Amino acid sequence: MKKKGLFIFLFTVLSTLSIGYGQSSVDGVVKTTWKGFDRIDFKFEGKEARLIRPEKPIPGNPWLWRARFPDYHAEIDSVLLTKGFHIAYINTNKQFGSPKAVKVWNGFYEYLTTTFGLQGKVALNGHSRGGLFIYNWAKQNAEKVACIYGDAVVCDFKSWPGGGGASKGSKKDWEVLKTEYGFDSDAEAKAYKNNPIDNLNQLANAGVPILHTVSLKDGVVPPDENSLLLVQNYIHVGGTATVSPCSSGIQKSNGHHYDIDNPEMVVDFIMRHSTENSLLDASKYHRMGSGLQNSRIQFERNKKGRVAFLGGSITHNGGWRDSIYAYLKNKFPKTEFEFIAAGIPSMGTTPAAFRLERDVLSKGRIDLLFEEAAVNDTSNKRTATEQIRGMEGIVRHLRKSNPTMDIVMMHFVDPDKMKSYRAGKVPEVIKNHNRVAEHYDIPTINLAQEVTERIDHGEFTWEDDFENLHPSPFGQGVYARSMLQFLDKALTGYIDNDDKIKAHALPNPLDAFAYGNGVLMDVSEIKLRKGWKIDPDWNPNDGKRVRPNYVNVPMLISETPGSLLQPTFEGNAVGIAVAAGQDAGIIAYRIDGGEWQKLNLFTPWSMSYHLPWYYTLASGLVGKKHRLELKIDNGKDVQSNGHACRIRYVYVNKP
Repeated sequence: MKKKGLFIFLFTVLSTLSIGYGQSSVDGVVKTTWKGFDRIDFKFEGKEARLIRPEKPIPGNPWLWRARFPDYHAEIDSVLLTKGFHIAYINTNKQFGSPKAVKVWNGFYEYLTTTFGLQGKVALNGHSRGGLFIYNWAKQNAEKVACIYGDAVVCDFKSWPGGGGASKGSKKDWEVLKTEYGFDSDAEAKAYKNNPIDNLNQLANAGVPILHTVSLKDGVVPPDENSLLLVQNYIHVGGTATVSPCSSGIQKSNGHHYDIDNPEMVVDFIMRHSTENSLLDASKYHRMGSGLQNSRIQFERNKKGRVAFLGGSITHNGGWRDSIYAYLKNKFPKTEFEFIAAGIPSMGTTPAAFRLERDVLSKGRIDLLFEEAAVNDTSNKRTATEQIRGMEGIVRHLRKSNPTMDIVMMHFVDPDKMKSYRAGKVPEVIKNHNRVAEHYDIPTINLAQEVTERIDHGEFTWEDDFENLHPSPFGQGVYARSMLQFLDKALTGYIDNDDKIKAHALPNPLDAFAYGNGVLMDVSEIKLRKGWKIDPDWNPNDGKRVRPNYVNVPMLISETPGSLLQPTFEGNAVGIAVAAGQDAGIIAYRIDGGEWQKLNLFTPWSMSYHLPWYYTLASGLVGKKHRLELKIDNGKDVQSNGHACRIRYVYVNKP
């Protein structure tokens, strides 16, 4: 049985009035309390919903999902909240568990587990007609169900509201149900073969345990036509089910409303099956370093916060980043936040070190920055020296711009890193980035190791759940859960009145040639020579893909072999940021009259992309002033159909 979604995660809630996730929309957020617990009411896809959170969540964030009548027999919910469960509800009341209602539930489940980090396996609780909701959703999502508790539940709508047996039914509700399901007649509705009592094999195969409480005097939803029939059918297909008749307390409404004889049994059933799996603790993959005390003081006392996200496509695509937005807004509801999304696909530490001024620091003083580059530094084949110079350059540049800035370094997962960890080795790029993190006492979140070990622990799979190094929504949720647990620890605790924002130490560099003063030179600053031109609004117009900031922008271009550039610069490193498309050529270059070297600009992706690529031509240079000579070579890659060199920027690490 697959244990998808069993993670450690601490709760976050939305504080904005309108937040979208995927194709879902959420608005109208109102925070109140319910029996002393925090309650959040909001609208999901236009339907009323609520989430009640415990004071101290159980590791893994188990939860109970109520269907219909969410406050009936609320003593169950109160005990579960006390023990650390979350309680969720969405109002699809007039839909009787129809396929349209199940679709809403699918979206609500994805929203709660991804954005709020609730456990992947949920305990379902339905009362009366709520049985139609919980079973119709569960049969489509058996792997997501921890257990099912039914309280006098409808298990066959022919019994209620149809009134086709001992129950009188409800003519009004029967007409609504037929319309909701799209039935044209009573006969068509009665011939329907997917009531909760039907097609239970998926639940049995997934090992979902079932508990029902009933009153044997129930004349509204007679057990013989509902719970007892479902349990019998479930056992016949190999499922595990229990029925507990209740008779000791008060019974009303023709036996349909009754006191539960043993509510502790119900609580134990839900807890045992929701928390019985051994879970890995995300905190073992976190290094707290110097923490985030400065950020916390800034957010709590000064009520302003500027938070930046620097990285490649996994940062650019959002998902986990959106969860951090929501978490911080909820954690500091009176704080005015500005979020800077500076992720660009294919970019690792070297590009980040040189575009840092343009994409991040130009926005103003940064209080907290999240940085990731482990995937791209490997795929871009950056050397160990480049990995350290790039990452250390980012850190030093950031800390020089604001010595009190907090930084969090993250390592994302890919198949090569999983292979290394399974061989008992730390991937080289993570080892190099961690050297920088430890030198500057920067917190780290090692998601590469965490995902690998969770997969090996059987919590989910790479192929079916995580899917790719660009994570599925499920995978984004894995990342978010770990990050938010880290943040919950880092941003919680007592702050003394005397505590102040303090500058972080800036030790001597690990590498004297780290890119700590990286800048991008605009191509308009370069003196043109024969064969070179600047296209002020370059667009290939050839149907090949382009990236933002590399199309309809000024581009320094030559397609003529022998064309020469001779820019001068001050700094110890120099490179070019190019758009490398299907006609990318080969260049020859040298520094200060040294030996000529050749560089093939054609990349493995050039046939389909005019790919932004950063080529460092020289680093570790001694002295301030230097001359770069660059010319178009006569040769070209066998796959290329031209000699083009298109330069978006020359980048330099200043003295």
